[in-house]
Amino acid sequence: MKRFYLFCSAGMSTSLLASRMQKVADAHNLQIEIKAFSDKEMPMIVEQYNPDVILLGPQVKHIFGRVNEKYGDKIPVFVIDSKDYGEVNGERVLKVAIKAYKERKG
Repeated sequence: MKRFYLFCSAGMSTSLLASRMQKVADAHNLQIEIKAFSDKEMPMIVEQYNPDVILLGPQVKHIFGRVNEKYGDKIPVFVIDSKDYGEVNGERVLKVAIKAYKERKG
């Protein structure tokens, strides 16, 4: 099972998006676990669960450089598009995450 984990400032605002992404993944029988967390939990979550993709909420895009420097050589890291985030477009965000995963593994 692949793990696509979303991180934002509190983990709350991305929970709905993660839920919608999970519904799309489940509907397509994709073996992907999608969860949302606070960015403060990131070191522990990454160490413990070794996610396949790290998605950052637009409100924490300022940490992208640091996160990408720390994990980007092993794990694709990207900032969720603000429009997709605002619309809670789980399908679109999932497609982008799958593409990032495939490009890295490709």
